[in-house]
Amino acid sequence: MALSDFDLVLFGGSGDLAMRKLLPAMYARDVANDLPPTARIICVGRADASQEEFLQTVETTSKPLIKSPAVTQSAWQRFTARIVYVSLNATDATSYKPLVEALRKDEAITKVYYLATPPAIFAQICESLKENGLVTPNSRVVLEKPLGRDLASAKQINAEVGKVFEESQIYRIDHYLGKETVQNLLALRFGNILFEPLWRREWISDVQITIAEKLGVGNRLGYYDTSGALRDMLQNHLLQLLCIVAMEPPTSISPDAVRDSKLQVLRSLKRFTPTTLAQNIVRGQYRAGHVDGKAVPSYRDEPDAPAHSRTETFVAMKAEIDTWRWAGVPFYLRTGKRMADGLAEIVVRFKQIPHSIFNQPTNSFQPNSLVIRLQPDEGLRMNLMAKTPGDGMRLKQAELELDFREQFKSPRMEAYERLLLDVLRGQLTLFMRGDELEAAWEWVEPILNSWESEDSYPLPYASGTWGPAAASALIGRDGLQWREEVLPED
Repeated sequence: MALSDFDLVLFGGSGDLAMRKLLPAMYARDVANDLPPTARIICVGRADASQEEFLQTVETTSKPLIKSPAVTQSAWQRFTARIVYVSLNATDATSYKPLVEALRKDEAITKVYYLATPPAIFAQICESLKENGLVTPNSRVVLEKPLGRDLASAKQINAEVGKVFEESQIYRIDHYLGKETVQNLLALRFGNILFEPLWRREWISDVQITIAEKLGVGNRLGYYDTSGALRDMLQNHLLQLLCIVAMEPPTSISPDAVRDSKLQVLRSLKRFTPTTLAQNIVRGQYRAGHVDGKAVPSYRDEPDAPAHSRTETFVAMKAEIDTWRWAGVPFYLRTGKRMADGLAEIVVRFKQIPHSIFNQPTNSFQPNSLVIRLQPDEGLRMNLMAKTPGDGMRLKQAELELDFREQFKSPRMEAYERLLLDVLRGQLTLFMRGDELEAAWEWVEPILNSWESEDSYPLPYASGTWGPAAASALIGRDGLQWREEVLPED
C-alpha cells in the first residue's frame, strides 16, 4: 500500500529515541523507496541549533547506527534533504510559529505528530498544536511510553489527549508489537488449522513469557528508579504478548476486531488478593556479579542510584485467565535486567502423553513445546519426541526449527520501521486502544499499591543469573521449570 505525502513531526527530535531508532528507521524506509518524494521529517527540539548543526548531529549520532542497508552518500543526501530542524519550547504555545511556518498548508498532506517526550507534557503539546491550528481530521498523534504511572495517570493522559484528537487519530506505540515474530504469532494461530484446536486448557499445560536483558539501567537510572520493571516492561510489553497468545480469534484482522479480543483477555485476568499476590509474584534487584565474564556493579552502586532503593529490576509472576479456554492454565511472566542471557521468547508447553507404549516411563519424555523467539534470533521451534538412530526403540527430544532469516530471504523490517509505516498508512491494529491501556493498569495497580505500602525490599540476585531463587521456586511449586533450567538429555 503506497504512502500518501506526509509531514512527520518528531517532538524530542534531538533526543535518544529519535536519533537511535526513529531516524534510522525512516532512512531504511527511504532506501526501500517507501517514502513519497516530497515527504518530510520535521525534528523539534529546544536547542537553539541551526539546520546545519542539527544535520551534523544526525550525521555523527544516527548514521553510525545504520547497519543495513549500507549507507551510500547519495542515499544519505536524499534522506537528510527531507529533514527540517525546528527549535521551540514544546510547552509554550506561543513559541510554535516556526513549526506553523515549517508545515505545509495543504490539508491533504498527512500530519503525524510523534511525541518522543516525557508523558507529563503530552497534554501541553496537544493543546498547543490545537491552539495553533495544526490539528485537522487528517492529523495523527503517536504517544511513546511510558503511558502513565498508574491507572489515574493513564486515564488522565487518555482524557487530555482525547480532548484534542479522536481515538482513531491516537497511536499508542509498543515496539514489541512491531516485531516480525509477533506478526507471525498471529499468522501461526489464525492462518493454520493445526494449532487452534489444541490452543486451550485441554491440551496446553502452561505458557511462559520471558523478556530478559543482559544490560543494567545504563543512563536511564533517573527514569528507571521511579518506574521499575513492573511499569517499564510487564505492564506493557509482556501483557501485550500475553494478549496475543491468549486472545480469542477476532472476527477479522481489522484494528478494532483485534483490539476487542485483546481487551477481553485483560479483563479476564484473575485479580490478585494480598494473599495470592505474595504467593504468586517475585520481585528482585540485581547485585554485583559477572555478565559475559565482565564484572558489573550492583543496582545500588550504579551512578546516582539511591543507596537504599527499593526499585525492582526483576519480576516473575504466575497469572491466570478466567475463561473457558484458559481456566486452570498458568501463565508465567518474567522480565529482568542483568540476566544470564538477553532474549525474548514465548514458550507454549503442551500436556504430557497419557500413556507410554515404549520401554520408557512417561516422565522420561519431555512434553511437546512451541518456542516463539522474538530476539535475538527471530524464529519458531517445535520440540517433539523422536526415535534415536540405531537399534532398539528409544525416544529423545528433537527440534523442528523455522529461522525467519533463512526461510524468507527478503530484507527484514525492524519494529520501528513497521510501526512508523503503519502510522503513516493509518493502520491501528498494532497500537493500543485507550480502554486496553486502562485495563492493563487496572490489573497491575493492586501490585504496585501492595509494594508501595509494605516495608520489604526486592530479593537480591547476582548479575549474570536468571534472577532470585524464589522465581524458580514459584514455578517449581507446580512441578515445572523455566525453559533455560530444563537440563538437556545425555
